[in-house]
Amino acid sequence: MSDVLAITEHRRGELRDVSYELITAGRQLADDLGGDLHLAVISGDVSGFADHLNREGVDTIHTVDEGEEFNHDVYTQVITQLYDDLQPGAVVMPNSVNGLDYAPAVANHLSLPLVTDAIDFAADGALEVTREQYGSKVETTVEVDADHVALTIRPGEWPAAEGTGDADIVSFDASIDESAVKSTVTGFEEVGGGDVDITEADILVSVGRGIKEEENIELVEKLADALGATLSSSRPIVDNGWLPKNRQVGQSGKVVTPDVYIAIGISGAVQHVAGMKGADTIIAINTDPNAPIFDIADYGIVDDLFDVVPALTEQFQ
Repeated sequence: MSDVLAITEHRRGELRDVSYELITAGRQLADDLGGDLHLAVISGDVSGFADHLNREGVDTIHTVDEGEEFNHDVYTQVITQLYDDLQPGAVVMPNSVNGLDYAPAVANHLSLPLVTDAIDFAADGALEVTREQYGSKVETTVEVDADHVALTIRPGEWPAAEGTGDADIVSFDASIDESAVKSTVTGFEEVGGGDVDITEADILVSVGRGIKEEENIELVEKLADALGATLSSSRPIVDNGWLPKNRQVGQSGKVVTPDVYIAIGISGAVQHVAGMKGADTIIAINTDPNAPIFDIADYGIVDDLFDVVPALTEQFQ
C-alpha cells in the first residue's frame, strides 16, 4: 500500500480550482497504488479551506497554520516534514506558478525524481506519466523507475472533485526553521494589470485573429456582455496589443476550464487548444470548415463572424 500526498493551492484568501482537480488526480493515483489520499493545506484560513476541500475521495486533510500567504521556504519545509511523517509513495503538486516554485526544492530535499506537467498517469505496476512536448504536438509517456516520486499536474486536465466527504481533518504542527526562511511575500500584483481572472470565468467569449482589426473587438465585447461572459483571446490579439496579457488563453497564456467556451475567429492552433480543451462545452465560429478548432468543438458555425456575432448578440440581449 502506498499513500498519496497532494498539496492544495490558494491565493488571496480563495482556493484555486486546481486544488479540487488535485483531489481527483490524487484519488486516481491513490487507487492505483492501493493507498490513502492525504491533502495538505498550508497557510491562510486553513480550517475554512479544509471544510471546502472535504470532498468525496479524501481520507485525511492536514492543516498547517503557518502564515497567511504562500512562502517558498515555509512550503518546502512543511511538505518535507509531512513527507517524512507520512512516507507517501507520491507527492502531487499543481503545475502552477507557485507549484513550480517549490516542487523542485521539495524533490531535491527528499531526493525524489520529479515529473512535471503531467496530463495523465497510470500505476499498473510501474508508474507511467503522460506529458506533452513540442508545443503540445507530441505526447510522451515517462516510466518512473523509483518507488517514490514527486509530480506536478497541469491545471484543467482532471475534473474538479465533487460530493461531500468524511475526511479526518488534523492539524500538523510543523517545525519551521526561521533562519532558513530567506524570502517574504510583500504584496500581490496581477500580471497584465486589471482585476479580471479568466481562469475563474464560467463563460468565456474568446476572440482570435479572424477579428481583423482592433476596433472590431467591440462586436465580441457586446456578445460577452449579453451573455454575462468574460472576454478572452488567442495570442495574436495580445501580441497586437489589442487586449492585455491576462486575457490570453493558451500554452503561453492561461489554462481555462469554463462551462462554455465560445471561440470566435480562432483557428485552433495546438498552443491555444492546450489552454482551453478542458472547457465543458466548446462552440466555434469560423469561416474555414477545415479549421482545427472544429475538431474539438461540440458545436460549430461555419460562417462569417461579422454576420453571426451581431445576430447572436441581438438574440441574447
